[in-house]
Amino acid sequence: MIRKHIPEIQHRHRRLFGYVRENWAMLAIAMLCMLVVAASTSATAFLVKPILDDVFMERNEQMLRILPLLILVIYVLRGFAMYGEQYLMHVVGERIIRKFRDELYTKISDLSLSFFYRQKTGVLMSRITHDVNIIKGMVSKAVTSALGDFFTIIGLVFVIFYRDWKLAIIALVVLPLAFYPVYEFGRRVRRFSTRSQESMADMNAFLHETFWGNKIVKAFGMENFEKERFYNKNQKVFKFEVKTFKAKALTAPLMEILGGIGVALIIWYGGSAVIRGDSTPGNFFSFMTAVMLLYAPVKKMTKLNSVIQHGLSAVDRVFDILETETEIREPVRPVSLPPPPHRITFDNVSFYYNPAEPVLDAINLSVAPGERLGIVGSSGGGKTSLVNLLPRFYDATGGAILIDGIDIRDVSIKELRNQIAIVTQEPILFNDSIRSNIAYGRPDTSHEEIVRAAEAAYIHKFISSLPNGYDTHIGELGSRLSGGQKQRMCIARAILKDASILILDEATSALDTESEDLVQKALLNLMEGRTSFVIAHRLTTILDADRLIVLSGGRIIEEGDHDSLLLQKGEYYRLYERQFGDGPESVENSEIKEIPNVSGV
Repeated sequence: MIRKHIPEIQHRHRRLFGYVRENWAMLAIAMLCMLVVAASTSATAFLVKPILDDVFMERNEQMLRILPLLILVIYVLRGFAMYGEQYLMHVVGERIIRKFRDELYTKISDLSLSFFYRQKTGVLMSRITHDVNIIKGMVSKAVTSALGDFFTIIGLVFVIFYRDWKLAIIALVVLPLAFYPVYEFGRRVRRFSTRSQESMADMNAFLHETFWGNKIVKAFGMENFEKERFYNKNQKVFKFEVKTFKAKALTAPLMEILGGIGVALIIWYGGSAVIRGDSTPGNFFSFMTAVMLLYAPVKKMTKLNSVIQHGLSAVDRVFDILETETEIREPVRPVSLPPPPHRITFDNVSFYYNPAEPVLDAINLSVAPGERLGIVGSSGGGKTSLVNLLPRFYDATGGAILIDGIDIRDVSIKELRNQIAIVTQEPILFNDSIRSNIAYGRPDTSHEEIVRAAEAAYIHKFISSLPNGYDTHIGELGSRLSGGQKQRMCIARAILKDASILILDEATSALDTESEDLVQKALLNLMEGRTSFVIAHRLTTILDADRLIVLSGGRIIEEGDHDSLLLQKGEYYRLYERQFGDGPESVENSEIKEIPNVSGV
């Protein structure tokens, strides 16, 4: 199983390295700074011998004048180099993370609706925030330290071999012994870190869900139940975090023990050489200084292995998203649509999320240019799925949808969706001004056009009554507006788009009786000259449709106008009877005198 994934892992690591390589100029300067820091560390150890032998043992006054100045210069250069290294690597890290976030958001935004139905919102948010921050720590801190420590180790190894190659071999012989446990602990860190990040993403999804649905939680008295669920998820995060830290914490003590063994051997062997006269105290202490300085970066690198493994697990999770293929593909050679109005044709269209449970089955339907098509049926019949295929939120799994004889899969997604305006059952607004929400999709439109759209949707009077008018911010998801006000703003947005194809998915479901009457008039104007698909639960909203279809079990079971469908006494008749109570008057003679107002049903 592991071997099967090795090429994929290597590919992801190469991609990550590609992100780093794009900042090669800054990296080159930062590495130069690291070399200066490493050289200053090595020079400090190297100068211990002349300090001890020449100044303290030989009492050389000239060396006493030279060495302090030399050390001062070394440490000034070291200070500037440390600042340059840390600043430049931090900037590189931030640039890489910015690119990761940009690509993640772009990728997620371009994926089909089916992807969003499979994923939890909190999990996707966690990818962009939590996981990317872990990568940032790995790149800007761990990688920086690893490179700097590597250069320092190289310089110090040169010093100890220059001073005494026999002692150097003793000092370095313990290092290979540490490689296996460091590797093993690194594997554990990565495994537990992955589980910890998954648990954190799950907790983020839970928080998003319960905060958003807090009104329902309180209304049903489920606070204690949700608290218990949170405690369990938090405990799961805690468990994996502790396991991750346990694996990390074992690395340092192991290196301390191995380092102690090495130092003890060096003191025994080196001390014997000084006593025999084979070495000087200055040479020995210069060597010891280099060794003590050497073990510090080695221990840091073993700790950094855990940080890097933690980061690589986050890299895998981020690339899981970046490498997700979207089902909705742009055509290689897009075809342009002719001018509106358009004829829409569903040619033997089928669609399913699960092959065993078809949502739509063999739909054949032609909607004439400018025709208003009403779509009714019981819940789960496939009404919303049918209209969701038109803007390619999903692609049909069988058959084809044609606009003026052109398969919509041959039209660029942008051009296709520019032809379609949508008003959904649940009003979707953004935490911005009223002006920005109405002009969404047309940010450069004039104030006069926005006002005309608002007037057509019968929301202008309300907006004008607000202290800040069209510049009023409406809160998260339009929380400062009533349901009817939010829906009329969505209708104004659709009016302003002025698209040739209109989809109304229960567009008046959130309106009170008075608002519905006003908006129905606006919708009639909006639909004029446009090919319109109107999904309705309230039959009063589609009585003026040119044609009605009844969907049940993913099939069109009835088709005609209001009067003819009543005469059939089929599914439409039953839906009508259910809403109007006593049934239609004179259905046998198809003389429907007046439809009672049932907008409150």
